Amino acid sequence: MPTLYLVATPIGNLEDISARALRVLREVPLIAAEDTRHSGKLLAHFGISTKLTSYHDHNKGLKLEPILEKLQNHDVALISDAGTPTINDPGYELVNAALAAGHTVVPIPGPSAPITALSVSGLPTDAFLYLGYLPRKQSERRTFVAQVANLPYTLIFLETPHRLLEALTDLQTLLGDRKIAVARELTKMFEEIYRGPISAALEHFSAQPQRGEVTLVVAGAPPEEGTWSEDRLRAELRTRLDEGASPSYLAKEIAKESGWSKKDVYSLILNMENPHESG
Repeated sequence: MPTLYLVATPIGNLEDISARALRVLREVPLIAAEDTRHSGKLLAHFGISTKLTSYHDHNKGLKLEPILEKLQNHDVALISDAGTPTINDPGYELVNAALAAGHTVVPIPGPSAPITALSVSGLPTDAFLYLGYLPRKQSERRTFVAQVANLPYTLIFLETPHRLLEALTDLQTLLGDRKIAVARELTKMFEEIYRGPISAALEHFSAQPQRGEVTLVVAGAPPEEGTWSEDRLRAELRTRLDEGASPSYLAKEIAKESGWSKKDVYSLILNMENPHESG
């Protein structure tokens, strides 16, 4: 039965594509790509004239069945704009459908921004959690980060350059001044990997223009970390209050997570809601 190949492509440096990947891209009769214009340039660089069809978040509903029909009699390759397919793209839905239809799915491994950044971060690599892009809205981002704040695993996030400073600020507030590696423009001419405490990274990137996609690798919670700082507690309370949580319910739930007593959490909530009545 025909095969669906998941072909990893460069995340920046074109020399990183494998000989096997190039062979497969030449041999298959069809390549499904996120952006055919972007991928067309990559294929042209290597003299590959294989037919391209688009497959992305906005057209996956229309393109899934035609690609599966092609797979009935022919091999198909799936590529993303950069890196390994199905990571932060709709490719996994095609993979799932192909498997359900009885097709073989074969990986052609290669570049991956999260793994590349992790490997050079200097942070523990034996257990890590990849979480994709941080949410755009601050309230959602803070809630998202708070959910993983106490995990002992190295955390990996993706972020856009124009939200980098906001993200670093929230990470410092919710995680404390942990070690971080900020990797941008990986494998490209202006590659930079900044390692240090989050506060130093924030100062460093505040002093220069932001450009290039960013991968953030953050140290996990240390074993001795227990009680949240007041800044972190206030940030989490503000986020959940804005979402409509009741003070009594919030005090109970946050007390379980933060190491603070329910009484102290409730008192702080009242202070935040009625600051002029405190003291």
